[in-house]
Amino acid sequence: MSLPPIVASLTRHKLTALLLMLQVGFTCAIVCNVAFMIVDRVQQLRQPSGVAENELVLIDSTDLDENAQPLVRHDADLAALRAISGVKSAAAVDAMPFNHRDWSNGIALVQDGPAPATATAFNGTPGELATLGLHLIEGRDFLPDEYVPLGSAHDWNGIDRVPVTIVTRALANKLFPGQDALGKAIYPDEKPVRIVGVVDHLRRPQAHESADNDDATLFPMLPDANDVTYVLRTDPQDRERVLKQATDVLNHLHANRILRHAQTFEQLRADFFHRSRTMIALLVAAALGLLVVTALGIAGLASFWVQQRRRSIGIRRAVGATRRDILRYFQWENFLIVSIGVALGTVLAYGLNMLLMLHDEQPRLPLLYLAIGALALWLLGQLAVLGPALRAASVPPVVATRSG
Repeated sequence: MSLPPIVASLTRHKLTALLLMLQVGFTCAIVCNVAFMIVDRVQQLRQPSGVAENELVLIDSTDLDENAQPLVRHDADLAALRAISGVKSAAAVDAMPFNHRDWSNGIALVQDGPAPATATAFNGTPGELATLGLHLIEGRDFLPDEYVPLGSAHDWNGIDRVPVTIVTRALANKLFPGQDALGKAIYPDEKPVRIVGVVDHLRRPQAHESADNDDATLFPMLPDANDVTYVLRTDPQDRERVLKQATDVLNHLHANRILRHAQTFEQLRADFFHRSRTMIALLVAAALGLLVVTALGIAGLASFWVQQRRRSIGIRRAVGATRRDILRYFQWENFLIVSIGVALGTVLAYGLNMLLMLHDEQPRLPLLYLAIGALALWLLGQLAVLGPALRAASVPPVVATRSG
């Protein structure tokens, strides 16, 4: 198919062709970025937490007694919770994946040096690793004498007293690429802390960039605030019963407290990603709607041009053009329009991606999405123009010439 006749025909309809090219360009730019955002959010939904998700139940407890001794209260609560039938283990923690309680600090490799990573600090009572179901891939758990003494201040004062830490594989690889992290020292504050263990995964309580979501440390510091989360591990079929019994037990032990968010870990995860799932649905609907509008625009314009060109189509048929020649003409014409629109859309896509990177911490748009977007629009254009092109190809030479 020769392009000059097609280009000449489009120059006689400059405005309509330009508008369609712009529509294709904007569609390409938006759909490519939306597709990238959808994939990124779906990957976040599937990101492992590192814990035994289908075996955990959680209860947040807030002690209203200002004179209470939190550590003593936690010991009594945990003893009663472990006595519940079906409870394999229990621990008191200050943070969990997806619960938004994110205490993060920079991790340096030398004192007062730059921090190549920022990690969440998880604190809990002995048995935290076993209760959460964390997979220890190297090293060991904390020893009893490594926990910060009960009379010591925790938080930032306590972090300078902990002798050892357990880190995630992601953080170990980031701090010591290509090396074994065991035995090495890190500086979460002013004093060195030795790494004694590495766990496979431990998702941070809040959403971060994908590369940072697994950067976490565990410290042998006991939660010493009036707010604490009790985590119980049980068989999946016993979770609802254990959760109800645990709530009753805690209320019976001490009524002057508030119990909140009594739920399974799977419910916690579902609530955390509720907005993401809603956003994915809206983005999918918006992308599909935009593609449908673009397809309708292509089909509408092609139908208009077929109606306008009936006489010229008939003349071409009369001088020997086949149905296939007419069909190919409209397909090539559409391919040219869409290709120019895609070229424009590529520039717009990267411009939009830069704005999203600046204001929404969106990662850089990979070239693969532009290739897929271009292929999708070319296919959409060919499907949209197929109906009008077939109608044009079916115009009989005699009828067309007589209509002139």
